[in-house]
Amino acid sequence: MDPTVPRPRRPLPASGPVGRWYENVLGWPTVPGPPGAGAGGAGPALLVCGVRFDVLEMPSRAADGVLRRFADGAPPGVPSAPVARSGGRTWFLMAAGGAEELPGLLEWLGWGALPEGLGLVAIGAGGRIEAPRPPGWPPHGDAPRGGAAGREGDSQGAATWMRPPEPGHAVEPTLPAPWLLPSPGAREGAPGGGGGAPDLVRLVDSAATECLRVRLGRAGDQRWASSYA
Repeated sequence: MDPTVPRPRRPLPASGPVGRWYENVLGWPTVPGPPGAGAGGAGPALLVCGVRFDVLEMPSRAADGVLRRFADGAPPGVPSAPVARSGGRTWFLMAAGGAEELPGLLEWLGWGALPEGLGLVAIGAGGRIEAPRPPGWPPHGDAPRGGAAGREGDSQGAATWMRPPEPGHAVEPTLPAPWLLPSPGAREGAPGGGGGAPDLVRLVDSAATECLRVRLGRAGDQRWASSYA
């Protein structure tokens, strides 16, 4: 009896031009999302977390408050880290390994365990987020001239960069971290590395505060509405 030969498997679709841009230009690993209407049946490209960065995700209303805090000048540095948005959720990129530190940071800051219902989520190793279209690309369709060929059409979703990464610059020195990452060219062993990544503690504390503010505001709106029902 002849041995059964397994049928060849259909290859996984590539991530398309968006995924190739992140891999080739930034060196960020990507995977294709669920099959969609893109070239070759590819879905939206997904960025792999836990390799170059982790992600702190929160409601966009809370994120607006966090960004306002930093725009007012306290504390410095965090606005340089990439920030993306998809619908009602916003993603702050933070140093790889930061997701594991979130519960401990919240305890240390006096928040206790991750507060229920605040919508503050850490995405680390094994997680994925949708890849925003690269900066300078049109909302849909082909890459700009000189970019990768092919169309993804509507297969790439609505994720956009609020503060995009800079091609040609490593992302790690810009990321909020629970430790100081030496800046490029800093003398090894110097206190604080001669400058480095922003402090994740400040970002987490601000994020939890703004998430709570949004939650309390929503509860107040509901009580106000019910009093007139």
